Amino acid sequence: MDLKPIRTKNDYQTALAEAERLWDAPAKSPEADRLDVLAMLIEDYERQHYSIPDPDPIEFLLHVMESRGLTRKDLTPCIGPRGRVSDILNRTRPLTLEMIRHLVDKLNLPAEVLIQPYELQGKAA
Repeated sequence: MDLKPIRTKNDYQTALAEAERLWDAPAKSPEADRLDVLAMLIEDYERQHYSIPDPDPIEFLLHVMESRGLTRKDLTPCIGPRGRVSDILNRTRPLTLEMIRHLVDKLNLPAEVLIQPYELQGKAA
């Protein structure tokens, strides 16, 4: 396969098959270099045709809490008192920049997800 932009679904399938074939190429080999370039082309095509929007920040927080076994009390160092945590999770109050900074620093969460706009109870953010 010649390296060229991926423009069609057929090009995409061919690129995926080639990437799979090259997957175990030795590091710093011509095949590994080819795989690196192919991966960039595949990523570009997927970004254009199969983009996945960032999750809703509150749904993301609830998922993190569930997957890590965290309680609302565990969020108080990042968000503030229990009532404020409740307001955030119930969408009656938005996350502030300071809260987002604490969530990023203390829980290692991605800021790009937490800064996304989301609906508050009764109005859009």
